[in-house]
Amino acid sequence: MSYVLQQLLKNKLALFGLVMIVLFSGAAIFAPFIAPHPPDQQFFDGLTLEGAPLPPNKTFWLGTDLLGRSLFSRLLYGARTSLIIGIAANGAAVFIGAFLGIVAGYVKGLPGTVIMRFTDLMMAFPALLLAIALAAIFRPSLWIVALVIALVNWVQIARVIYSQTVALVEREYIEAAGAIGAAWPRILFIHIVPHLWPTLLVWGTLGIATTVLLEATLSFLGVGVRPPTPSWGGIIYESQSYFLDAPWLVFFPGIAIMLLSLSFNLVGDALRDALDPTQRGRD
Repeated sequence: MSYVLQQLLKNKLALFGLVMIVLFSGAAIFAPFIAPHPPDQQFFDGLTLEGAPLPPNKTFWLGTDLLGRSLFSRLLYGARTSLIIGIAANGAAVFIGAFLGIVAGYVKGLPGTVIMRFTDLMMAFPALLLAIALAAIFRPSLWIVALVIALVNWVQIARVIYSQTVALVEREYIEAAGAIGAAWPRILFIHIVPHLWPTLLVWGTLGIATTVLLEATLSFLGVGVRPPTPSWGGIIYESQSYFLDAPWLVFFPGIAIMLLSLSFNLVGDALRDALDPTQRGRD
């Protein structure tokens, strides 16, 4: 673990990603103390005389939205939505995918075949279209959106974990453990699962970036988190008709989505390199 941390700290891009993740996480956690205004408060002086949003100024640092609310405050609270869904949905997807992949790879036979054919069936559907369909069926909310994203994002990790589990089961030390009478829980949790942790850690990091983008896409399409809960994608969706007159309403949440996704991607890529045994000793 110390080697992995050293490699992350030596990688300037990964360090930038870590700093940005810490900043976004701090903004989300301490949003009630940082936000200068409540995210849902509509100000009488938050709109121009013509009823248009205000540009960034001393009172409203990032301007106001079409209802006269502080955009800065809504972005801070929107970070909570993105991180909660990103961590919860991706964590659930990794758990489901890892569980099914391990079971299919270790048990094999009919159960493994059924699980992997179902995985192939799920992979045949475009993730975004499937997420839109599921979100349209259920009443969208913070946790429903997280569940929907988890249900469409587990298939890739299941396929990867299945392949690695099959390769591990065929190794000689696994066969030797079974030959001397080791129970399957011991073989599974002592000899197989520890070898899968690097893959799960990398996918758990990279997947958050994908989840954040998918949540923003669903919110932008109107099937994500419902108002008045702030969401970066929802802010862009609400403000798309003001794109030319009030570009800050699209620019600032778009930058936030890009930075958060990029940060998790940078850290995930660095983790993948640091946990790759073939890379050790090359620096």
